[in-house]
Amino acid sequence: MTIPVAGTYLLDQAHKRIGFLSRHMMVSPVRGEFAEATAQIRVAEDPLHSAVTATIISASITTGSIDRDTHLKSADFLDVERHPTLEYRSTGVKWQGNDNPIFQWARLRNHRLAGRGRSHILPPPTDGTPDRFVLTGELTVKGITRAVDLTVNFGGARQDPYGQNIFGFSATAEINREDYGLLWNVALESGGVLVGRTVQIEIAGEAIHQA
Repeated sequence: MTIPVAGTYLLDQAHKRIGFLSRHMMVSPVRGEFAEATAQIRVAEDPLHSAVTATIISASITTGSIDRDTHLKSADFLDVERHPTLEYRSTGVKWQGNDNPIFQWARLRNHRLAGRGRSHILPPPTDGTPDRFVLTGELTVKGITRAVDLTVNFGGARQDPYGQNIFGFSATAEINREDYGLLWNVALESGGVLVGRTVQIEIAGEAIHQA
């Protein structure tokens, strides 16, 4: 695996998706996304010391239905007038390779290429998935902060046609919206509720190194 050059990266606005999925009437998946979001990623010399902060504009939510979007922006859900942003801050990075952390550190320390500003090569672990990480962190919605761990798939690092160092990634997580005070719902006569409580987070993007 090629590890990105150390430094600060910003989320590429042209190549991003901050999406989610929930269920309508317990049977039908409904996808949506936030069109406006920024993120700063600090890739450390030791990749497992890297960090991420992200800000999402709550009013940029879109699901393909004007009426539904208006309801989601209201006080029943995101209350965008009082809470204009959602925030995420990472607290750690864990590599999902060999379960023994001693082997993780050994690979990271012993297989780096010499020379500052060059990408490092990390050999594949003996088991597990070499390009998968867990990003531990905290998500704040409507002023309520809860721990949320993102499962991150690293897409690779390279230079783009303009000579910029970039890397790609995707990430998923699952949250209970009621943990953030998003309690509105309607009970169905047949059982269950109108709007699913579980929300699957779906993120994909590229990050560009800042000179």
